[in-house]
Amino acid sequence: MGSNPYPVPLPEPTTPAGADGLAALLARPGEAVVALDFDGTLAEIVPDPDQARAHPRAVTALAALAPHVASVAVVTGRPAGVAVRYGGFAGVPGLEHLVVLGHYGAERWDAVSGTVRAPAPHEGVAAVRAELPGFLDRFDAWHGTWIEEKGQAVAVHTRRSTDPQAAFEALREPLGELAARHGLIVEPGRMVLELRPPGVDKGAALLEYVREVGGGAVLYAGDDLGDLPAFGAVEKLRSDGHPGLLVCSGSEVPELADRADLRLPGPAAVVDFLAALAQALDARPQD
Repeated sequence: MGSNPYPVPLPEPTTPAGADGLAALLARPGEAVVALDFDGTLAEIVPDPDQARAHPRAVTALAALAPHVASVAVVTGRPAGVAVRYGGFAGVPGLEHLVVLGHYGAERWDAVSGTVRAPAPHEGVAAVRAELPGFLDRFDAWHGTWIEEKGQAVAVHTRRSTDPQAAFEALREPLGELAARHGLIVEPGRMVLELRPPGVDKGAALLEYVREVGGGAVLYAGDDLGDLPAFGAVEKLRSDGHPGLLVCSGSEVPELADRADLRLPGPAAVVDFLAALAQALDARPQD
C-alpha cells in the first residue's frame, strides 16, 4: 500500500484489493462497516466454550474505533446474548450503536435497545437435541466430546478427545446424516460440528446488514470455516464496487488464510490492529 501517512503504523495488506479496502476505510471511515467474528478473533479459543471471553483490550479498542465508522458489528455463531455477556459489550461508552448478529444472523442484539430479536427455534433442533446423547453413545463418542446447547443450534465438540481430529472426522458424516433427517445442516469448525437450520450463515447476515447500513468500505475479520461465507460476501461486495478488507485471525484454517488480505497471529494481534486503526483515524486530518 506504500507508506502509511498516519503516525501509528498499520500492518499492510498483502493484496491490491485489501490495500484498496484499507485505504478507502481510512479515507472515508464514516461510510465504513467493521464486522468481526467473536471466538478466535476477538476471544481466544479455549477448551471450554463457556469460559471464552473477549480479549482484555478488545472492548477498549472497539470503543475507540466505533465513533469513527458507520457501524461496528460482531457476527457470531453464538447466541447473541451470550456473545454480549462474554464480550462485555453492554453499556460501554463508545459502543452505543454496536450490533451483535448471533446464530449466524438469525438473532440480533442492538446496544441502542439492549434487547435481542430472535425467531422461534427450528423444530429440527429440538429433535436433534433429544437424539444426540444416544446417538453419540452408539458411536462410542462420549469420551472427550461434549454437546453445547445454542438455542437455535446444537454443537458437538471434539477438542477434549484423545485424538480430536480423528473424532471430528469420524462424526462428520454420521452427524450430517442425523442433521439431514431433521431438516438441518452441519457447519464444521475447529474441532466442532454444529447442527443448525439451513439458509443462515455469516455471509447472508453480513450482506443484509451492509445493505441496511449502506456506505462504502467493509472490513471483516474471522478465523474459522464458518467465516468463509462472510469472506465470500465481502468479495461479492467488492465486485459491486464496495472496497473490502479480509482479515484472518490465526493460520489454523488454510481455506480462510489463503483468501485473506491480511493475516494476523490471533485475537491479541486483531485487537492491536483495531486499536491502531482507531489511532490512525484519530490522527486523520479533519475535513
